[in-house]
This record gives sequence, structure tokens and C-alpha cells, in this order.
Amino acid sequence: MATPEPKTQWQYLEKRPHPWRQQLYIKGRKQRVFTLWMDMLVNELTPEEVAENKELPLAAVQEAIEYCQTHQELLHKEAALERRHLE
Repeated sequence: MATPEPKTQWQYLEKRPHPWRQQLYIKGRKQRVFTLWMDMLVNELTPEEVAENKELPLAAVQEAIEYCQTHQELLHKEAALERRHLE
């Protein structure tokens, strides 16, 4: 069975100009999707809890999760780049 192609159109996510970061952000927020996803995983929160805590539509949280799950390679590369920038 073939892996589904990642979505290219997002309702709640947007690209922002950045010299090297390509990951998407939650529209209207200063919130990278990876940060939202990691917060959810580390704190063992459900999508519903994240939506309530961040005052986001549940669909926005679900979309961020989908994006992160289908773009893990990009997100890990950017996390490594960010660590190097901070050293």
C-alpha cells in the first residue's frame, strides 16, 4: 500500500517568511506547529485539551497533528538546525 501524499492546502496553517525554517505556523498565532505538537506529546495532552488550553478550534489542532505526522523529516532537520544556531 502506497503512502498517501502530504496535503498541500491547509485551512488553519500557514507558511511564514524565515531564512531557513520551512515548517508551518498556526494561522494568526506566533505558534509553530512542531511546538504545539511537542507540547501535546510531552504533556500527554489530548487534541481536545490542547484546543481548549490554546483557545484553538479542535480542527486546527488536528490539522497541526496531521502536518507534523506527515512532515517529520523536515521537523527533525529544523530542530537540529535550531540547536546548532543556539550553540
